[in-house]
Amino acid sequence: MSRLLARKAPGHFKTLPLHVEASADALSYRGLGLPLNFAQMLERRRPVQVADSQRFALELANLGVSVRLTLAWQGRDYWLLVRQQRPDRGDVVLKLISGYVPAHELNLPLLTAIQEVAEECLLENDSTWLAGRYADTWLPTPYQGALRYRESDHFRLSPLSGAARPVQCGNLMLMERPRAYVHLPTASLQLVYDLRLELPKDCRQPSLFHVDERMEGEELVARLERRRPDIYLLPLQHGKPGAELFILRKGTLLPTSTRGIRLSESFAAQDGWLVRDERIHWKDWQARLSQAEKEPGRLAG
Repeated sequence: MSRLLARKAPGHFKTLPLHVEASADALSYRGLGLPLNFAQMLERRRPVQVADSQRFALELANLGVSVRLTLAWQGRDYWLLVRQQRPDRGDVVLKLISGYVPAHELNLPLLTAIQEVAEECLLENDSTWLAGRYADTWLPTPYQGALRYRESDHFRLSPLSGAARPVQCGNLMLMERPRAYVHLPTASLQLVYDLRLELPKDCRQPSLFHVDERMEGEELVARLERRRPDIYLLPLQHGKPGAELFILRKGTLLPTSTRGIRLSESFAAQDGWLVRDERIHWKDWQARLSQAEKEPGRLAG
């Protein structure tokens, strides 16, 4: 049985289309025009074309953020991937924790990113749930009414090394230096933050669950599905991803099949500032990893 955690009206979400300018050295964006609701934003997410992958100026439908979250667990590091059904694209993929940036956070997309971690990545230990903290900022506890969060312990988020090329919102430099790419099939600008997640020392039997909002009737609904945690651990070896996937349940890593797995576009090849693919098959991505061994610095994801 699923457990209802939250419900809300989708009309509360507002974002702005973007004007984006890119050079070989940097990318900048700013809000453009009037705010859009969710349906209006989706209507604008139609394919665009760019002649030069390094230098261009164009209008895009929205700004999105993703978090490449690295979990430290029992002396090893793991990337966290979540399963998502994407009705607008007609597929099911494993992806990074991600979300759309609302209009009032365009100049502070990191805030959206850590809120997405709080909403999508749920950590259970001893039948209670962990809240989180990024530096001096407490993450929200979006399901406070349905789940019992621990008061004594919390997980910590901290930034890892940023991308080489800077990104600006107007004249404001994004100090965390997220990786940026323009996704041509959806006319969106995507920022990928590289963060580390550390559990408290007494968290010895954690379980991980992914919660994603879905439309049910006229509402966005978040549900906890214990039988389908939908969050996966991808082990790293010397900082590079391996070929296995696990789920974490009560402190035990349980292997899961990679057969038929497809990954979202953030794992696909990036040309300059551009990503052209909607998704990439697991086997194709593994082949890219092997090739990247010979060409360091070209791995995306």
